[in-house]
Amino acid sequence: MSPRRDVTVDRDETRRPVARFADEPEEALEAGLRPRRLADFVGQARVKEHLAIVLEAARRRQQPVDHLLFAGPPGLGKTTLAGIVATEMGAGLRVTSGAALQRGGDLAAILTGLLPGDVLFIDEIHRLAPPVEEILYPAMEDFQIDIVIGKGPTARSVRLDVPSFTLVGATTRTGLVTGPLRDRFGFVTRLEHYAPDELEEIVRRTGRLLAVECSPEGAAEIARRARGTPRLAIRLLRRVRDFVEVRGEGVITLEAARAGCDVFGVDEMGLDRLDRQILEVLCVRFSGRPVGLATLAVSVGEEPETIEDVYEPYLLQAGFVMRTPRGRVAAPAAWLHLGLPVPPDGGDGSGPPGADEASTLFGT
Repeated sequence: MSPRRDVTVDRDETRRPVARFADEPEEALEAGLRPRRLADFVGQARVKEHLAIVLEAARRRQQPVDHLLFAGPPGLGKTTLAGIVATEMGAGLRVTSGAALQRGGDLAAILTGLLPGDVLFIDEIHRLAPPVEEILYPAMEDFQIDIVIGKGPTARSVRLDVPSFTLVGATTRTGLVTGPLRDRFGFVTRLEHYAPDELEEIVRRTGRLLAVECSPEGAAEIARRARGTPRLAIRLLRRVRDFVEVRGEGVITLEAARAGCDVFGVDEMGLDRLDRQILEVLCVRFSGRPVGLATLAVSVGEEPETIEDVYEPYLLQAGFVMRTPRGRVAAPAAWLHLGLPVPPDGGDGSGPPGADEASTLFGT
């Protein structure tokens, strides 16, 4: 069982988050790169506007913010927004995850340890166990929890008060959040993938924090290959920084960004090795026939949840993969990206729609 990864943020906003484990330098570095004010957060204009209104209204009423639920693919800033909410409200932040809360006592211990106005952030909240979720209901509504003392006929329930707090939940799978839990959030929003110019701004800002010289063209190239995800953009920037320090002149130019991305296996469309492997399985191994998720996962050596949550969303949005009632099918763009001719029937007799249009678009 992996160690619990709680992080506590001091109320003094000048201090950075302190990780409980010292063997997580990558996570600590990423936390230091995150913006701490809403005005510094790049992208998600609609979410920022709505959140700014909610925060300002809570400040004027001198009350904790309503419970917030952020949904969307991984790496879009849900954890960062939780930290921003705490900073903007001058509150402490307690971070945990749904998978870490296996027993009701785990959640009760956290809730009773909060101070008034604190923010509790639960990542992957859809993974909460049912007994934990049952304790969370009265805590969110009435700031009280029910504790069962004893067992059998002598067991009795005791209701305890907890400090007023703000729950911020994050999920990559909104459909798995139960209705009763979702309805108890006062503000529910979904984060979308970022535009290239927004990612370019994030890359330039992160480059300044990392003290690496990055030309506008180099930042744009990294942003273009980041699949609309800030986390991937920052990760790719760090790897390109390593590349230019070892094999270059220490400056991320357009040529250096391209060469560094190629070395680390990220192509011009932002696809990595596993992305291309998924396309090759669909196009080559199964000749364009529909493939079930479980079969696809076994073929590439990954878990079905990883394929569905991490890789498939971008492949769908980029037009490389299509979902059908019979399974996943390679779209014409997938064949063309791999340098393969688009078969007239797609390998299954149905014919991939839009093949002519895709050939025109890609100049083939």
